[in-house]
Amino acid sequence: MTENPNFAESTRPGGPATPPGGPGGTAPGGVPVPKRVRVHHLRQAKERGEPLTMLTAYDGVSARIFDEAGIDMLLIGDSIGNAMHGHETTIPVTVEEMLPAVRAVSLAARRALVVADLPFGSYEGSPQQCLATAVRMVKEGGAHAVKFEGGAHLAQHVQLLTRSGIPVVGHLGFTPQAENILGGKRVQGRGNEAAEHLVADAMALAEAGAVAVVLEMIPAPVADRITEVVPIPTIGIGAGPGCDGQVLVWIDMAGMASWSPRFARRFGEVGAELYRAAREYGTAVRERTFPGPEETFEQ
Repeated sequence: MTENPNFAESTRPGGPATPPGGPGGTAPGGVPVPKRVRVHHLRQAKERGEPLTMLTAYDGVSARIFDEAGIDMLLIGDSIGNAMHGHETTIPVTVEEMLPAVRAVSLAARRALVVADLPFGSYEGSPQQCLATAVRMVKEGGAHAVKFEGGAHLAQHVQLLTRSGIPVVGHLGFTPQAENILGGKRVQGRGNEAAEHLVADAMALAEAGAVAVVLEMIPAPVADRITEVVPIPTIGIGAGPGCDGQVLVWIDMAGMASWSPRFARRFGEVGAELYRAAREYGTAVRERTFPGPEETFEQ
């Protein structure tokens, strides 16, 4: 995000005493450092044409790094199921599994807006069920907002949470929790009828009070149209460059696995470097070169 008068200087416990780049409140690369990214900053960014950044985070270590790097929003996604827990889909993830990750990220993040996914089966039944789960994410986990999948049929859920003081981020297009009924991981919104349905869903979420909407795996022209007509920011993942912001699963972004989705650019090869470090550690231990004198305490 570029310069914004709402983005003020901040100190980070455990981090730099002043923002990187000096007292002007700007991190390397011109990233401003607010006291905290809030929901009104999201709409201001859209109005000013300032792209928003979001990454998933599942633990305090990665959250601290991404937060200090200037990422605007950290998403504790139910993608923790397949990214970290070894599941093939997000469907098995439970609220009890999500909460420790939400808490860890919330405690580590000093700047970013922390968004927690509501896992499959924890919100669909009724607005009241949705509120009960969202309250746990905010009260027990420390999240600032929640995200769940679905369109107009969940407008009442969004309204109730908004009235209760919990910001909601929507999620349209390919919705991983519904992949069994969607026929797998398939691009959504192809064809005029499907595209119009997505536009209507996005408008319904915005009118119900959602503060942003994630658009996953939809044709870029459809995402562009949604971005143009809805007053809230669109956050794309496999939805082209025209969205108001972008999100990636950090495992894909950092090159932690041997495979990444087509829509995910690998901005590093952290997995290969971690493998190298682990191999070197193992060799040093076996050859008894670690610990050396500099890592050993004398009597």
